[in-house]
Order: sequence, then structure tokens, then C-alpha cells
Amino acid sequence: MRITIAGKIGSGKSTVSSELSKITGYSVYSSGTFFRETAKKMNMSIEDFNVYSETHPEADYYTDETQKAFMQVNDNIIVEGRLAGWISYLNGIGAFRVFLYATYYTRLVRFAGRENIDIDAARDLMEKRERSEKERYRRLYGIDIDDLSIYDIVVNTEFMKPPEIAIYIANRIDELSRKDVFTPRILHR
Repeated sequence: MRITIAGKIGSGKSTVSSELSKITGYSVYSSGTFFRETAKKMNMSIEDFNVYSETHPEADYYTDETQKAFMQVNDNIIVEGRLAGWISYLNGIGAFRVFLYATYYTRLVRFAGRENIDIDAARDLMEKRERSEKERYRRLYGIDIDDLSIYDIVVNTEFMKPPEIAIYIANRIDELSRKDVFTPRILHR
């Protein structure tokens, strides 16, 4: 089974994917890591690479084609990234698609902490990055990144810890796959 984990900046994609990997034993493939590595190779910050990508669609196409090819030939994987669900959907690649949700403020605080910057700087960077990505995805693929209709489940990450979210997702996968015997997982403390 392929599992895609999507969500906006600071929604918990990487952390939840890591926790879900512990439960499923699946390896995690992060499109964000690949994007960051490409930016680094080009001696650009993520923000500069986002701006570059606005006028150089080959940067996005390369990242997304790599992700698509990876999903087509691999199974029992978790692919996390803002477009992971859409890439599987648009290309007819079977996957259980998860979207992680968190409010703007929660995402902002998480992003500021992750980047080790103050809230004002985080707000500017996050808004700039999200605006850029939303426009690029619409222009390149004709999709509205805010359209959640393709996802099997949408999970609010505000009130559960990452291990609890991972268990919740694993339980929904089990339920929705219509296993004959369903035994819910529980968080062991």
C-alpha cells in the first residue's frame, strides 16, 4: 500500500509520516527533502528556489516527475509532501491519501520554531512560500491545492500528538480497507 501525507507548511507532515512509519514499517519519502536538496545544489534558499520555480517550471516538473516515478514502482511506502496526494490522484497511482490540517496560527508557530526565526519573519516567509506554491500548482497542473476532495481522510493535527495521529491514520486505513477482523491500535504510554 502507498500512503500519501499532504498538508500545508507546519501541518505536521514530516513528524506524522515518521510516526506512521514506525507503525507500518514503511519507508518515508519526502518530496520536501528532495526540493530542499535541489535548492541547495543550486546555492539557493527555499524561498529563492520557490521564486526561481515560478519562472522555471522544469524545477517543479523534475521534482514531481521523480516523485511520480518513485510511487509507480514502489509499494509499502509513505510519501509526504504538499502535492503527494495530487500526484498520485492525477496519475492514477493507488494510494491512501491523507491531508493534515492545522490552523494558520498553529502552523505559523510550528514553522517559526522549526526555522528558528521570530513570528513576524515566519509569517512573511510562510505566506510568501504558500502564495508562490498555490499559484504554481494552479498554473502547472490546473489544481487548487486547497481542494481536499481527493483525500481519503482529513486529520486535524491541533489536538493530538503525532503518535496518536499516526495510530488514528493506521486505524482508518484498516477500517477503510474492510479487513474482516479489525482490531484498533492504541497508544501505549
